[in-house]
Amino acid sequence: MTSTPLVPSVLTVSVLLAAAGVVAGGAARLLLRRLRRGARVPQPWCEVGVAVAWGATGALAGAGAVPLRWLPGLLALGWLAVAAGAVDVLHHRLPDALTLPALPLALLLLVPLGSAALCRGLAGAAVAFTAYAVVHLALPGALGAGDVKLAAPLGAVLAAASWPALVLAAVLSALLSGAMAVAVLVTARSHGRPRGAALPHGPPMVVAGWLVTLAVVGVGGRGP
Repeated sequence: MTSTPLVPSVLTVSVLLAAAGVVAGGAARLLLRRLRRGARVPQPWCEVGVAVAWGATGALAGAGAVPLRWLPGLLALGWLAVAAGAVDVLHHRLPDALTLPALPLALLLLVPLGSAALCRGLAGAAVAFTAYAVVHLALPGALGAGDVKLAAPLGAVLAAASWPALVLAAVLSALLSGAMAVAVLVTARSHGRPRGAALPHGPPMVVAGWLVTLAVVGVGGRGP
């Protein structure tokens, strides 16, 4: 008796979640456009971004690399990363309609992981919010208020995965921000233009948060 190959099941889960990601990405784009201060994001930024994030998560989940109890949180984090990142890149702001509901939703999605993960999530949210708030107050030009609000849900999810994940994501976010700054500076100089407006910090934060969480609970096998 031959065993059923693993690849088709992995491919099926990945394709199904990628297709759902196209729909969820379209919903994100429509939501952003309907905000009080509407943020227009061109097609298919959100659709492709969420589809890629969800498809990759689905592939790991189908292969058994990501615990199923973490799947809802990772999908929500991927959606937030694309939606918040797109708005911050295009409009240089992070709407409260995205950042404020993200914390209670993140904590709600941590409930199935157990009380220990939930407690770490609460503490991680407080630590991340406080750390970013201190930087914002000391150097308002370095971090915006939206970045501070975004730090809370990211800190909750990362700390729920593990405390080192919170530190690793902060380091990776800083490295990504630095890489963006260098790329923008080199591009501006090559075209003889001034650097211009300050760089958005939201995209490095959410990308680093999603990647580190996925690695810790999946590939790293260090989730709760």
